[in-house]
Amino acid sequence: MPLVVPGLMSEGGNDKTNDWMNMLMGKKIGDSSNETTFAKTDLPKEHRMIKEGDMSTMDHKPERLNIHTADDGTVTKVTHG
Repeated sequence: MPLVVPGLMSEGGNDKTNDWMNMLMGKKIGDSSNETTFAKTDLPKEHRMIKEGDMSTMDHKPERLNIHTADDGTVTKVTHG
């Protein structure tokens, strides 16, 4: 029997998160898209940027895209919630 972690494999959430991770990891968020930048206008309406070391609320919104960045703005992690 596989290990089931609540919230980790939520309905469609994992695929959606993986898709965004593939598009954003290692890039910076900017005004336009290219090899190193992803356009902010192409992000979903429900999103927030969380810079390394910043505090964030613990409210759970399954559709919200959380974009975690390093101090230089490079995306290091992508989650939903």
